[in-house]
Amino acid sequence: MIYLSGAVWDRYCDPRVGFMLRSDRWGIPAHGWLAADNGRFANPLAYDEAAYLKFLDRLPRERMLFATAPDVLGNHLATVALARGTLAAIDDLGIHPAFVAQDGFAVATTPWAGFDVLFIGGSTAFKFRGGRRAAAAALARGKRVHVGRVNSLDRLTAAVSIGASSADGTFLRFGPDRRWPELLSWLDRLHVAPSLPLA
Repeated sequence: MIYLSGAVWDRYCDPRVGFMLRSDRWGIPAHGWLAADNGRFANPLAYDEAAYLKFLDRLPRERMLFATAPDVLGNHLATVALARGTLAAIDDLGIHPAFVAQDGFAVATTPWAGFDVLFIGGSTAFKFRGGRRAAAAALARGKRVHVGRVNSLDRLTAAVSIGASSADGTFLRFGPDRRWPELLSWLDRLHVAPSLPLA
């Protein structure tokens, strides 16, 4: 499991911790795994596709886990329509494209051929119910799974239980010196804990 911090704080280094970047928020840290979020969730009206792709083109490919295509909170079909072209553009940059699963997720309408990573987003209610089914469908197709907004050991354990190989959250944003050892203890516990079944 790789945990991607939503706050760039690279005072300490661990191979299991990286950063979730946004073009409007952070620079590029000197070390660690990276992923990129399109930022549309936080501010849909401010999303600029050209600026996002320009930002992605600056990122070091050898450390990139994925970059998300734009999504529409709580709306799977609108996300499919919005994401298709951007998934291809991300792939053209040599970065693994990620499709964000939202409420209403359906296997039949998901553009499986266009992405490498399924990002479990959506509402809290969706994330570990519909998200579990979405993760199983992704894993069956050889895709990696990532879970967003993970800020507790319980959430991280749940992400592992649905087969996720990475998760992100803002846990380190407030009190990073105190929370860094706690995050590492979570990752240590998950490393030795048995995997839970997907069913």
